[in-house]
Amino acid sequence: MVNSIQAVFIDRDGTIGGNEEVILPGEFQIFSFTKASINQLKGAGKLVFSFTNQPVISKGEAKREDFERELVAFGFDGVYLCPHQHHEGCACRKPSAGMLEKAAREYKLDLRNCVVIGDRWTDLLAANEAGCLKVLVKTGVGTVTYERYRNDEYYGKWSEIAPDFVAENLEEAVDWVLRISDS
Repeated sequence: MVNSIQAVFIDRDGTIGGNEEVILPGEFQIFSFTKASINQLKGAGKLVFSFTNQPVISKGEAKREDFERELVAFGFDGVYLCPHQHHEGCACRKPSAGMLEKAAREYKLDLRNCVVIGDRWTDLLAANEAGCLKVLVKTGVGTVTYERYRNDEYYGKWSEIAPDFVAENLEEAVDWVLRISDS
């Protein structure tokens, strides 16, 4: 199916913990299986990156360094974070593939051999734009995202950017990534 998976990019809010709301560093709680799932990927030789939009930074409600420190403490090899609000028109904010492209340059990755795991349509759009495999988790807003976009003609592009796998949670997503890697 794919050459060996080089890296896995994982969304923060609703995917590794929390819910659909932005929870500031220090208050954010990860799911019980998150650290073990990240460690499984790392143990299999995969780079594991956080991949998150955090507009509260540009609003002055939090500091980039606090997000980065917390995410690294959760086990991520690196953090790709967009601090901008939607109206700022940056190239990094999901659904743009800017963060993925930056990581590809910095780590010499072939994005076709990378996976994005997230609970929002914007995660899948960014992954699709970059050529990554796409995994939608049903935590956070994932179930609503899946049902809404699967059944709503307003969005109409589901078939063009359907996830490669739909998982109940990060743990199941990581199991799938490890199964398909090197297969």
